Amino acid sequence: MSDKANSEAKPKNGSGEILMELKGISLRFGGVLAISDVSFDIKEGEIRAIIGPNGAGKSSMLNVISGFYHPQEGEIWFRGERRPSMRPHRVAAQGIARTFQNIALFKRMTTLDNIMTGRMTLMKSSFAAQALWWGPAEREETEHREKAERIIDFLGIQAIRKIPVGTLPYGLQKRVELGRALAAEPKLLLLDEPMAGMNVEEKEDMSRFILDVNDEFGTTIALIEHDMGVVMDISDRIVVMDYGKKIGDGRPAEIRNNQHVIDAYLGVAH
Repeated sequence: MSDKANSEAKPKNGSGEILMELKGISLRFGGVLAISDVSFDIKEGEIRAIIGPNGAGKSSMLNVISGFYHPQEGEIWFRGERRPSMRPHRVAAQGIARTFQNIALFKRMTTLDNIMTGRMTLMKSSFAAQALWWGPAEREETEHREKAERIIDFLGIQAIRKIPVGTLPYGLQKRVELGRALAAEPKLLLLDEPMAGMNVEEKEDMSRFILDVNDEFGTTIALIEHDMGVVMDISDRIVVMDYGKKIGDGRPAEIRNNQHVIDAYLGVAH
């Protein structure tokens, strides 16, 4: 992970243009203000981390980006256009995919079938045509299956492709969930605590896959993560939240030396 650790000197994937911009986002649940006037952007080709203590509003922000929550104030701009309020499946169709803090796989389905579900937003055949599996629908599914198999090869999970995911170890389930998100060919990939519950070896594997996705596919990534060693190693820029407000934004070295961040987060047993 040393290449990312020296990311200031590293040529970037993509154009570096702004892919998504969040302007003045505020989110309330009744009388509780979960996010208060937060603004930041995500550039094409970067790994953008969102960090902060528990209850800082990180997951709420990720849910705003993915369409699960709708802010009462502020604007979301994606690929140069203001995004209206829309449901998660419409957001996914725009090219935004995500993983979840608590694994959300179909436990009785195989690894291959779970990854195939990530292709659903890209399938053009009707449900009836897919059920008959004839003509164009057959050819389309074959093409999607080939792409799913390439993701399986990329993630090194060929040996478990026909195994129900509910029987797999936790770290492999996390990898399958990453594969399902990649199957959607996202322009923006959201990762909600991808290292949660992992041991050191599993974290190293997941970090490598995240870097490979970013480097080889050029996929823009926004992630929430509590492991500061991982965040500082793999992120290009970091936004820091505390009590629903933004208290820091910049490259890892800048965040590491930000006194507000140290006081609120990094200085507390990290």
